[in-house]
Amino acid sequence: MPPSTDRLKILFVCTINRMRSATAHVLYAADTRFEVRSAGTDSNAAVPLTRMLLDWADSVVVMERVHRNHIRKHYPDIYECKQVVCLYIPDEYDYMQAELTTLIKARFENVYSRGLI
Repeated sequence: MPPSTDRLKILFVCTINRMRSATAHVLYAADTRFEVRSAGTDSNAAVPLTRMLLDWADSVVVMERVHRNHIRKHYPDIYECKQVVCLYIPDEYDYMQAELTTLIKARFENVYSRGLI
């Protein structure tokens, strides 16, 4: 496996880090193009979003505008200097649900192929 510096560091963010961002994390954990982590904006998230996680990431991929707005409000300096891309995936799926995995893969690969992260 290449050193982590050779891979793009992606932080997936949703609200509670149990459905959408957790699914994205699992989907891309073994992808040799990326080093991935995930977090949630809610204080009760499985892994709460922190400045340390945001500093670690090369790019941040959020599921909804509310997550992007949270970063802009609470971490304006990071918002200004990092790529923060929204996949526009609503909170209506279960963890690893087939429709969710298909949607994440399609939207994330589109963003990646267009050079937005």
